[in-house]
Amino acid sequence: MVQQYLDLVKDTFTNEDTGFKQGSKGSGLISYFGGPQARYSLGERGPLLTTKKMATKSMIYETLWFLSGDTNIKYLEDNKCKVWRGNTFDRNLPEMVKAGIFPESLLLKENKYSKDWDKAMLDYAQMIRESGEFANKFGDAGPIYGYQLRHWPKFISTGKKTRFEGHLRDAYVKDPLGIDQLSEILEKMKKHPQGKKNLVSYWNVADLHDMSLEPCHSFFQMTADEDGRFFLKLYQRSSDIFLGVPFNTVAYWMEAKIFAHELGLEPQAFYHTFGDFHIYTGLEKRTQWYRENFGELKSKMKDAISKEKQNGDKQGYFDVLEWVNNHAPKDKDHPNDPEEEKYDHVTALLEQFTREIRPSPILTINYKFPDGRDKRYYELTVDDFIVSDYNPHPKIEREMLV
Repeated sequence: MVQQYLDLVKDTFTNEDTGFKQGSKGSGLISYFGGPQARYSLGERGPLLTTKKMATKSMIYETLWFLSGDTNIKYLEDNKCKVWRGNTFDRNLPEMVKAGIFPESLLLKENKYSKDWDKAMLDYAQMIRESGEFANKFGDAGPIYGYQLRHWPKFISTGKKTRFEGHLRDAYVKDPLGIDQLSEILEKMKKHPQGKKNLVSYWNVADLHDMSLEPCHSFFQMTADEDGRFFLKLYQRSSDIFLGVPFNTVAYWMEAKIFAHELGLEPQAFYHTFGDFHIYTGLEKRTQWYRENFGELKSKMKDAISKEKQNGDKQGYFDVLEWVNNHAPKDKDHPNDPEEEKYDHVTALLEQFTREIRPSPILTINYKFPDGRDKRYYELTVDDFIVSDYNPHPKIEREMLV
């Protein structure tokens, strides 16, 4: 499982379709569009990376948060899961500035990702944890995954007409509960598990403007065959290779197991299909260095991969990592600028290439209440997920851009 991920990443560094481009969040991207796909067996060993330690509890909390339909990050912050902190802080910052909570200077583009920005986010997280009132007012991430999954907006005709561009049309009002996509699809699959229309979408065009982050994992499809084998396929339109993809892979692997159990089917396979598969290269001077030296990086990576294939020697990756560390701009070279190295995912991936792969861990889910009754997907808790035989290399710290 880990080898498959690493092979996809190596291909991204060297593929003929891979190019350099400017991302939407200030960082450059090494981007491979359209080609990659992974397949994971839904057996007992989960696709947790062993070339770095992963935050398993955070992944489980985030998955349960999505499945519950919640969009307020207080649940996550109360459980020391910070994955949505940056995006939610960014979304609510203008209103918090208006309320006098944070200085207006944080809204300036040049101050994003600065030390003041980082400190404000830590203060924000503390206020979320300490005050339910503050969390209710400033802790919502917008109509993101959980909302679209369990409360997709539905509109009901009022029986009246409204005029639009000279034409009379039916007037509608919003149903406060919306459509519970997930529950409806699962009920439908209990009757017709082999259908081709069992698709759940997060990409609601009407709500994109109000989301703290447009859906990266955009929709997924489920089906079964006559032998009762269950399959799930995810399309991920934007794929942050170092931080996002490993999280998303494990989350949907777990969800596939959960849904198969709910349907009484045999879990068979999870397919992960990628749109824009990319590596963040840091900010400003550092990303400009990668832009200017992208061709040389690509060439050095081809040589390193070739050496490993020939005799298993990983020294080439050490050499590339040393080359980057010796030549790319460092934070200490420009102390007044935002910290750039912690947003550089290239070096983090190179470090993983130097490490030996260890066996994948066992990931089991308890579906029973103490009295023996089956739990529904929305009744699971973090304690129902058990990770064993997990012996990863040390974690590699990098930050997510928002």
